[in-house]
Amino acid sequence: MGTAAGLGAGGEAGDEAGRAGSPPPGRIVRIYRYPVKGFSPEELAEVSLTPGDGVLGDRMFALARPDTEFTEDEPVFLPKTRFVMLQKDEAIARIRTCYDPAAGTLTFGLGTPGGQVRTDLTSPAGRAVFEEFVQSQLGPGLGGRPRLVAARRHHRFTDAGGAGEAFMHAVSVINLASVRDLAERIGQPVDPLRFRGNIYVDGIRPWAELDWTGQEFSLGAARVRVLARTPRCAATTVNPDTGDRDIRILKELSSHYGHMDCGIYVTVLTGATLRPGTSLTPPGGYEEALPCES
Repeated sequence: MGTAAGLGAGGEAGDEAGRAGSPPPGRIVRIYRYPVKGFSPEELAEVSLTPGDGVLGDRMFALARPDTEFTEDEPVFLPKTRFVMLQKDEAIARIRTCYDPAAGTLTFGLGTPGGQVRTDLTSPAGRAVFEEFVQSQLGPGLGGRPRLVAARRHHRFTDAGGAGEAFMHAVSVINLASVRDLAERIGQPVDPLRFRGNIYVDGIRPWAELDWTGQEFSLGAARVRVLARTPRCAATTVNPDTGDRDIRILKELSSHYGHMDCGIYVTVLTGATLRPGTSLTPPGGYEEALPCES
């Protein structure tokens, strides 16, 4: 898993950065997907975005709580409270997962040597192995064994999916300068992975992105439109490495900025392949967002 220091460095070279000899002012730094809702991120070397869709393989599985009814062949949006989630089940932050879509297997464990298990998610028996492991970690408060469900028919287990198709397939963008500014205000490091974004960018002014709702901007050759600011929940209080609730992020955001937002949801208008180092061009009329030391 990445760290705040690694995400904040912003020195990765991409195609555009390599041609210019130095990173462009506004740029992509890291790219992530979260195959299983609420569980650990997987860093990507590149992502190919297509119009109207999100990051391939993102939020494609979820663990339905024992009393949740969900039919894979007739999926409907359900609030995140119907699934195992960081906001309520912070212990899952200690579980490391890695999904192999080609093989249909999930490798998981607590990160201890020899503690990783690989299971086949294409079979009920294989899914049960993961379900039982999570149940053992969460204990009796879960109320029974959760059920691993898959997203079908263009469904995704995104928190904002109830707002419509565009939000269900939105890409989450986090400005690392905003996270650094928050860390400076509260006087302690803040791991950007608390915000579980897909694309982490740098080289723009802190919080500039929150003014872009309804505007279009470019990520390399991709064109995106900002759907909304991303409101935050108590999942951000959980340390993504330890599973401890150690920073009251919502209180800090409200106290220092008067809101509880961090990041933006964007919908893809023009697709392209993105990599770390790919440039970010702000919306027209918002060029003042760029001159930022990072």
